[in-house]
Amino acid sequence: MPIDAVVFDIGRVLIEWEPERFYDSRIGPARRRQLFAEVPLHAVNLGIDRGAPFRGSVYALADAHPAWAEEIRWWHDCWLQMVPGAITHSVRLMQALQAKGIPVFALSNFGTETFETACGAYPFLRGFDHTCVSAHLKTIKPEPEIYAILERETGVAPEHLLFTDDRPENIAAARLRGWQTHLFTIPGPFAARLVQEGLLTEQEAA
Repeated sequence: MPIDAVVFDIGRVLIEWEPERFYDSRIGPARRRQLFAEVPLHAVNLGIDRGAPFRGSVYALADAHPAWAEEIRWWHDCWLQMVPGAITHSVRLMQALQAKGIPVFALSNFGTETFETACGAYPFLRGFDHTCVSAHLKTIKPEPEIYAILERETGVAPEHLLFTDDRPENIAAARLRGWQTHLFTIPGPFAARLVQEGLLTEQEAA
């Protein structure tokens, strides 16, 4: 089935997302594991991805867990340090596709404020042909509605979309809708998939 557009997740596909690494560097792995076991940081982050206020949500969590208050507030105050770099090969693939006239879309779980912060640090995130951010849409992957919104807004039929994401449950939800998919681990295999599909040459995908 020919592919008419490529859909990228953002975190851990185009930019690094490493909160555990950040906390390990600050308080050590053992205390980080204790913190993450006792405090629902990732659950609160999912609420932010749904559109909850960033600072308010994190600071309320800190107030609820005073023993960890300082460390919890880092999730807001030091957020960009948890996104320490672009995944440059993936960025090159995105730009190579666009240079050939192949539409590139974003489908990402992201908060409103955190997405703006990420775009400020990584301007290429503003370069998609279409962007679906969960906080703007009030629905998150792997819920079916966020995939349906992308289909509706872009007008591309599911079977003509190729989607890459690092989370198996998000890939499974896309596949159920008839999307073509690639579970992202590192850029190399995805580059090979783009070559296999005839979207890029080996030189363009390097």
